[in-house]
Amino acid sequence: RRPPAVICYICGREYGTKSISIHEPQCLKKWHWENDMLPKHLRRPEPKKPKVSPTQAKGFYDLDSLNEAAWIRAQNQLVPCDICGCTFLPDRLIVYQRSCKPK
Repeated sequence: RRPPAVICYICGREYGTKSISIHEPQCLKKWHWENDMLPKHLRRPEPKKPKVSPTQAKGFYDLDSLNEAAWIRAQNQLVPCDICGCTFLPDRLIVYQRSCKPK
């Protein structure tokens, strides 16, 4: 069995329950840097951390609900290509559109 993992709401990658608190501030700082480098029409508002309340009396979180909410937040940051409709992170869309051809 795999150890429990938490999905980052910014990048959508999985991290261990101990390292997610270290990863998220660094990921958000990287997100801001990359977002500031984008053309104005591709810039996005800062992603907000999903709020999930404890489900048990002991204060434990439902990891599946937390991961689902984080995954949805990460997917909402994707931008569709104007030509083909495929979705990408804004910085990758610029690179992709150079080679995208209408179908």
